[in-house]
Amino acid sequence: MVRKLLRFILKLVLWFFALSIFSVIFFRFVPVPYTPLMFIRLYEQKKEGKSFTLKHDWVSLDKISPNLQKAVIVSEDGHFLSHNGFDFKAIEKAMKNNEKGKRIKGGSTISQQTAKNVFLWPGRSYIRKGFEAYFTALIELLWSKERILEVYLNSIEMGDGVYGAEAAAQHWYKKSAAKLTVNEAAGLAVILPSPRRYNPVKSGPYVSKRKQTISRYIKGYGPLDLKKKKQK
Repeated sequence: MVRKLLRFILKLVLWFFALSIFSVIFFRFVPVPYTPLMFIRLYEQKKEGKSFTLKHDWVSLDKISPNLQKAVIVSEDGHFLSHNGFDFKAIEKAMKNNEKGKRIKGGSTISQQTAKNVFLWPGRSYIRKGFEAYFTALIELLWSKERILEVYLNSIEMGDGVYGAEAAAQHWYKKSAAKLTVNEAAGLAVILPSPRRYNPVKSGPYVSKRKQTISRYIKGYGPLDLKKKKQK
């Protein structure tokens, strides 16, 4: 009985590794049509008696304004081009501030957020975090930085029922993602921590101040070269 159970568990583990590696390789080349969060939000909308809302239009990275590409890097993951999926300094800082009870920005990188958005579900359990670390390592190994950023910008939640740069640009600014200005890109970047709460157009004091800060960083960033890692 014990031997059968062990064989069953071993088969499950092997199937998990095979399917996870296949899925990461598959989405290296194929657009991600839906994410687990999208289905979760649809369920929440139904539960709350709201009408179903899901706006998501995949576009290639070259059709997303460099302003937005820079905006998410400077606001979410300043070391995106130089790390291998994990920013341990940011994680350590977040943990220390958390111990002090401060309001903090999380230490998750763009790579970690992409792994969570595409392959996992929201949550803070150690089990989910373990899966997140595994998929983060996989996409860093099998995808380029361009692909990670492309998938991130097409999958991230940017409003209530709004996912990805193109849908967000159309929803908030009535234009394509390719034509986003510095200020508009900064507006989308600043709402990412809480996209159903903040509004990039009708901004309160906090969002307006953050938009100004991110806009300055975008202007001072210089050319974005995703093929060449920056030095720390």
